[in-house]
Amino acid sequence: MSAGATGRRQLAPFAALSASYFAHIGFFNPYLPLWLKELGFGLFAISVLTSVQAATRLFAPYGWGWLSDHTGERVKLLRYGASTALLVSLGLWFELSPLWLGVVLLVMFTHTSSMMPMSEAAMAHLVSQGGAFDARRYGRVRLWGSLGFLVTVFAAGAWFEHAGMGQFPAWTTLTLAAVTASVWFLPDLKEAIPAHEAKVPVLPVLRQRAVLWFFAAAFFHVLSHIGIYVFFSLYLDSLGYSKTMIGLLWAVSVIVEIGWFFTQSRWLPMLSLTGWLVLCSAAMVLRMGITASSASVLVALLLAQALHAFTFATHHTVCIALLSHHFPGRLRGRGQALYTVIAYGFPGVLGGLVGGVLSSKYGLASVFWSSVATSLIATGCAVKVWRLQHPAVSAPG
Repeated sequence: MSAGATGRRQLAPFAALSASYFAHIGFFNPYLPLWLKELGFGLFAISVLTSVQAATRLFAPYGWGWLSDHTGERVKLLRYGASTALLVSLGLWFELSPLWLGVVLLVMFTHTSSMMPMSEAAMAHLVSQGGAFDARRYGRVRLWGSLGFLVTVFAAGAWFEHAGMGQFPAWTTLTLAAVTASVWFLPDLKEAIPAHEAKVPVLPVLRQRAVLWFFAAAFFHVLSHIGIYVFFSLYLDSLGYSKTMIGLLWAVSVIVEIGWFFTQSRWLPMLSLTGWLVLCSAAMVLRMGITASSASVLVALLLAQALHAFTFATHHTVCIALLSHHFPGRLRGRGQALYTVIAYGFPGVLGGLVGGVLSSKYGLASVFWSSVATSLIATGCAVKVWRLQHPAVSAPG
């Protein structure tokens, strides 16, 4: 069997996990706020409950990442996490008080929030060529996640439009069952831990200026995106869009995402990784500005959603590639986890809670206007990262 065929066979289980995991996310994240609204919760309560997912990213990914780096048992940890989340999801079938609903979401998200960082750390050596990040291989695996998201965001929108939000818990359990099945098909491999690599410190890497500015850029970039993750469906619903149309608008962003992941190896060499980082943040400024000012104009909103190719897909690939560069070998699990904590955990909690206050007091559009400001800050941080990589270009004279 050729090396290419062997590589594809090794990557196939990771593609299946990506597809099932993002199929779960594809219905859960867009429609959780609408389900909570149907249960009678107000905007602030919805923002708090949807922020639980981000709150678990403050501690769970690094804890799981540290454990996986020190044991090498990434696949076994993935199996445990998926199975536990599936069992806990059954709690959503019961009529719960806000407190107990928050507890169920907390336990469930604690076991799912680190699945992609651990999965990407586990397959890191499979998407590298000669020690370098291979954008083509990574994109071909990651696009299956986008396809899974696309199918469920569209199908769930049509289903909920026809049957109402009452089946939301059933969708949760079924999609987590698919995730659990997929992790059991991953190769049961334990990474060897050489004695001289067992305790590689991460702090010296974090002290590097380029790494600090990279994490700052990622923090503000994703903070700008939180308005989409938490409030976009509610925003569209308030503007009179049907659940089917809400699903279609989410689907547009995923279609362009798939197109990028499939062809990214053609475009990425046109700029440096840090150059792409600047471009992605600038695109975020434009996307949030259009969403805040012109969401009632369908054509403008379609354009804003199409910018997802840059604001998420390109940005995500660039960040994973930069993480592979700064956190190699035994550091990669903790590097992926730190990225999840800093770029998704803190922004998710802050964006969800502050967005809840803003939307309650000033309306949902105010969330996206605030995202314009944070994306401008992200652009400034990205420029700083670019200048650190290109000192000769950025130096005066």
